Amino acid sequence: MVSWALTGLLRRYALAKNLLDLPNERSSHDVPTPRGGGVAIVLTFLIALPLSGLFVVLSTQFVWAVLGAGTCVALIGFLDDHGHIPARWRLLAHFVAAIWALAWLGGLPPLPVFGVMLDQGWAGYLLAAVYMVWLLNLYNFMDGIDGIAGIEAVTVCLGGAVLYILSLASDVTGMVVPVLLLAAAVLGFLFWNFPKAKIFMGDAGSGFVGMVLGALSIQAAWVAPELFWGWVILLGVFIVDATVTLVRRVVRGEKFYEAHRSHAYQHASRKYGSHVPVSLAFGAINLFWLLPVAAFVVMRWVDGVVGTVVAYSPLIVLAIRYKAGARNQPVSVRD
Repeated sequence: MVSWALTGLLRRYALAKNLLDLPNERSSHDVPTPRGGGVAIVLTFLIALPLSGLFVVLSTQFVWAVLGAGTCVALIGFLDDHGHIPARWRLLAHFVAAIWALAWLGGLPPLPVFGVMLDQGWAGYLLAAVYMVWLLNLYNFMDGIDGIAGIEAVTVCLGGAVLYILSLASDVTGMVVPVLLLAAAVLGFLFWNFPKAKIFMGDAGSGFVGMVLGALSIQAAWVAPELFWGWVILLGVFIVDATVTLVRRVVRGEKFYEAHRSHAYQHASRKYGSHVPVSLAFGAINLFWLLPVAAFVVMRWVDGVVGTVVAYSPLIVLAIRYKAGARNQPVSVRD
């Protein structure tokens, strides 16, 4: 309710300040639309998280990790939404945020790989930082059609809550609460963004959600290593589309940080003439394909690496089928 109300107020603010996302040849929309609604997600979550600690025992390390890193990412995104921050400065801020979060979370713990616990040592901090920065940026890249980023966050969080319960962790409540808080905050925004977007999430919101999801997965790894693989699997549909698209564009010699509309989900939305079936399909894949595979991993029926390969393989096929990374087509979607 709070997130829903704040999003409505932010929409009025964006219209009053003329903070509109104007359609161009790289857009998946053809109507000027207010942006920055993700700030409602940021404020709701950052206020609710520490308040929840008054009633439920939460990880102090996680709270401080998210408060610092999330605020940093949201602030740089907010400034970029209102103007333009060069990519190098945004990337620097993202790494600063990731380092802050990892300092509180303890980096990346030893992970099971084909039944052997692999201790990355100090390299684990570097890998974890790159992982978190890539996750928050790919979340921004994937926020390109109505509802897709919100549906992804809600379904992944619900899946994460199920995994925590299946893991039989000693402090399930303390782990589930932050996940459900994020889902609730995003759901309030989603009412304004789907099926027809009245306001966009913006860089502040998408980067923040990506950072929090990264922090949740790192925290989960310390509770039960298999949970980390579970989170990586749950996030697979976004990771695969963004990564395949990036690789193909870089190989072609294009600048990876420039705006484009060549992701698989963008090609799919143009093919079907609507954003709705594509966004809903992402949610369905999360709940009916990725969640079951992740559950098998968390219950230790399947190795984490094997489970990830199994989960990602059909997603890679889909990404290629829907031309992830292919050159932009001069076609517009009226949605």
